[in-house]
Amino acid sequence: MNVVDLIRKKRDGGTLTDDEIASLVAGAATNSIPEYQLSAWLMAVFWRGLNAEELHCLTTRMRDSGGVLTLHGLPAPKVDKHSTGGVGDKTSFLVAPIAAAAGLYVPMISGRALGHTGGTLDKLESIPGFKTQLQEEEIIAVLSACGLSIVGQTEWLVPADRTLYSLRDRSGTVESPFLICASIMSKKLAAGLDALVLDVKTGSGAFLKHEAEAIHLAELMVTTGNSAGTRTAALITDMNQPLGRASGNAAEIVESVEVLRNERHPLTEDLRQLSLQLAGWMLYLGGKVPNPEDGAQLAEDLLISGLPLTKFRCMIAAQGGDLAWFESPQQLHQPVYQYHVKSPSAGFLSVVDCEQIGWAVQRSGAGRTRPGEAVSAHAGVETHKKIGDPVGAGDTLFTVHVEEEWRLEPVAGILRQCFMLSAEPPSPLPLIYKVIA
Repeated sequence: MNVVDLIRKKRDGGTLTDDEIASLVAGAATNSIPEYQLSAWLMAVFWRGLNAEELHCLTTRMRDSGGVLTLHGLPAPKVDKHSTGGVGDKTSFLVAPIAAAAGLYVPMISGRALGHTGGTLDKLESIPGFKTQLQEEEIIAVLSACGLSIVGQTEWLVPADRTLYSLRDRSGTVESPFLICASIMSKKLAAGLDALVLDVKTGSGAFLKHEAEAIHLAELMVTTGNSAGTRTAALITDMNQPLGRASGNAAEIVESVEVLRNERHPLTEDLRQLSLQLAGWMLYLGGKVPNPEDGAQLAEDLLISGLPLTKFRCMIAAQGGDLAWFESPQQLHQPVYQYHVKSPSAGFLSVVDCEQIGWAVQRSGAGRTRPGEAVSAHAGVETHKKIGDPVGAGDTLFTVHVEEEWRLEPVAGILRQCFMLSAEPPSPLPLIYKVIA
């Protein structure tokens, strides 16, 4: 088909047929359509959107652009969790081990840093030796041994999304709910899941800033998942400030292990509580409990037992990671240079621009400006205050970690401009706004 005609058709508000979408997806999967044409089509979708039939066709065609995991031999339900992306968002390292500890299987296909948000694979690859690219038989072996496996897309798994995912970052189309839905759900459906829990972020640090936009995306994904035979639920969660206190790569692994070790820190409590709620829904949809509330309680009981930490260690070892750092997790995160961003005055932290914090993390070296670019394992930003906390003049609000000294001032400059203080504490923000199931 003539790609320019398909670009024009969508640009002018037309509806693409299944065959036309299949042609575009095949071109993305095989790299037979130039990137500039695919980028133009993505922008047309960004402005014009997709109807329900187009979205279904795009998602399923992307799913079928490569192989699909065949996990029928595993004797328990296969469940997963996916986040639409945030700053300091590391719940995967908690909910996957918890679900595995409950006897479920978690075949998690994750991505890399995109825009101002971090990437699960980049964080895991800060662990020496850890492999995120596995073949199907290797994934099944890890799942059989540990109950969970976190991997990236390979050449045989959803190759069309691999191309389109990277182009969205470079073409300014990341925020399209239709493209987000197709990207996420094609990967999840290719994993052969029985159930899926979606963490749809809203707020200043999310791709979708407004709650109504997040609800729209959640409804698209829940409908897409359930219509494909995967029990799907979505939680609309807050991303007006970083989750936990560490934003980066190795630092987020260290913080996650602290939670798995039942080390409680006031600045990490939001991470712990959200992870328990997400895990509770995974356990409910996976048939382990009669309702999500019982799921959250079981998740906490399992976390306290220490079994999720054992499951996480098992996965790291099975995927080639060096376990030596577990003896002293802080050894994993060793930045060369640090800088403390201090408050010039006293008050209550009332607002933070979470997206700008994300860009600060990216520019510290923890993210990338182009596909394939190497990221720093030890770069990132540590947050020392949550919204509503009292702040004294001279208190440290952020600590910048970098491996190249020239990055310190540009990152610190962003952070100095990304917060506001008030004389009175602001109203508390909810951790979870709504559940769509």
